[in-house]
Amino acid sequence: MANYPLLDSVHMPEQLRQLSRKQLPELAEELREFLVESVSQTGGHLSSNLGVVELTIALHYVFNTPEDRLVWDVGHQTYPHKILTGRREAMAGLRKPGGIAGFPRREESVFDCFGTGHSSTSISAALGMAIAAQKMGSNRRAVAIIGDGAMTAGMAFEALNNAGAMDANVLVILNDNDMSISPNVGALQNYLAKLLSGRVYTSVRKSSERVLGVVPPVLEFAKRAEEHMKGMVTPSTLFEEFGFNYIGPIDGHNLDTLVSTLNNIKHLQGPQFLHIVTQKGHGYEPAESNPGKFHGVGKFNPNDGQALGTSGKKTYTQVFGEWLLDMAAKDQRLIGITPAMSDGSGMNEFAEAFPERFYDVGIAEQHALTFAAGMACDGLKPVVAIYSTFLQRAYDQLIHDIALQNLPVIFAIDRAGLVGADGPTHAGSFDLTYLRCIPNMVVMAPSDENECRQMLSTAYQHNGPSAVRYPRGGGPGATTTADLNTIEIGKGEIRRQGKKIAILAFGSMLSPALEAAEKLNATVANMRFVKPLDTELIQFLAAEHTLIVTIEENTVMGGAGAAVMEALQALNLDKPTLCLGLPDNFIEHGIHETMLAECGLDVVGIVAAIEKKLT
Repeated sequence: MANYPLLDSVHMPEQLRQLSRKQLPELAEELREFLVESVSQTGGHLSSNLGVVELTIALHYVFNTPEDRLVWDVGHQTYPHKILTGRREAMAGLRKPGGIAGFPRREESVFDCFGTGHSSTSISAALGMAIAAQKMGSNRRAVAIIGDGAMTAGMAFEALNNAGAMDANVLVILNDNDMSISPNVGALQNYLAKLLSGRVYTSVRKSSERVLGVVPPVLEFAKRAEEHMKGMVTPSTLFEEFGFNYIGPIDGHNLDTLVSTLNNIKHLQGPQFLHIVTQKGHGYEPAESNPGKFHGVGKFNPNDGQALGTSGKKTYTQVFGEWLLDMAAKDQRLIGITPAMSDGSGMNEFAEAFPERFYDVGIAEQHALTFAAGMACDGLKPVVAIYSTFLQRAYDQLIHDIALQNLPVIFAIDRAGLVGADGPTHAGSFDLTYLRCIPNMVVMAPSDENECRQMLSTAYQHNGPSAVRYPRGGGPGATTTADLNTIEIGKGEIRRQGKKIAILAFGSMLSPALEAAEKLNATVANMRFVKPLDTELIQFLAAEHTLIVTIEENTVMGGAGAAVMEALQALNLDKPTLCLGLPDNFIEHGIHETMLAECGLDVVGIVAAIEKKLT
């Protein structure tokens, strides 16, 4: 463990504020070094955190936190914030069972004023807090820190539009580091790139540093000089049109500039917008040269950045990526769409092979779905690769624009079920529930890698909306075939014949169900389809067995088990039924296998629950 003499003296922001400004760069250096060392042992997000070290120090140095509110967008860049707010020792347990979360959590610290995990919520939340302060006669400040990737989302612009029309003391800091998970896209990104290019920007930035470094001139800068300066670079500045006082861009790694600028802005009234420029992975060469690789990492060697102990098993994400390439080669109508998750969804190879058929629409889930709907109307076959929790953000579009019109849009839904270290903000616990209630939807849950491939082909051939939901990581290790075969829609299969007990397994739960069945001599059905259900199979199993057990990695409430009970009721079958799945509460981060066990979804838990039901 390295020595951190200055960092050792700073446990809370109060101690930070006692340091001289000259000491802050040294603190930043130690904090960055500690970050690399800590994350190398736990895994987590790194590039984004390295980029905000100076900004985090400056914010806690200038603002009276926690009285002043810091709202971090997404929140995967809050490790420096956690370290400086009394949680440095707890970093050893980051994202581990019982340890601190990888995102801000209100329950974890008074300094985490708003829980986050998904993008583009910060401006809305900070504005709400600014209005609350106003109504309560408080002078506290509300600051939203948002990245350029999150700024591409519609919700951010809705908030800007609303905030600019209010006289609230809210500060929006745009951390411009080109650091979304996938490369940023769209007109705003082009605008920012143009703004930051060439010698003009460099000279303006240097001028900004000189002007903003002195207290009185900041007002002059805000009210007079800025028009001249920004006229050279950003004619008709977008953020000013929204009603914000725009300041910047400034160097986000220059602590003196940051502290001076924030000190000055703190005394300004009304909505303020500070544009800072940072480097992703700053100060750690492996992350600087390959920031995407270090966005989210497992354990690694801090000396060279090399990963430790990677698994050779094929993931469901890789299965989807391979299928996408194969199907695209066969059918020119296939279009791949992702809301800013090309890498995470396994679409990078497809994007390289078929760039003219690949669309990354930015962090814009609602737009992604309706964009796909428009394509489907006119003969294309759009495949939307999206995380389960991100699809939640486009629920109206799924219903109104796709399902209502019965359009052939294929959803490849990754991160279904529990997701381990990322915790409840990213857990796909609800998709079976919220998908199966929508008319015209076909909903599939693969039990292994090859079945996932077959289901994707089935969805592609279906002339209506369809979804294939699969978990993070790998499955049981089934070999995938090279063909593009389909399976019959709405048909399950019996995988083990037993007596008395029939276990109806959905998706990832087939493997533990088969193991449990060996101990109980139970029949096991791989249901495959949540919608349409195989009611003939259910009727047969109900007639031949005394107990029906359903099991799914989805909330029990309204899930696949509930669908089975509805089917039994419709068939007028009065049969004892046990529904196993995720409980009616948010499940904290941890190790996936352990989390399943705690929910009773491992072999031991399944056997125990069935035996209890039988007694």
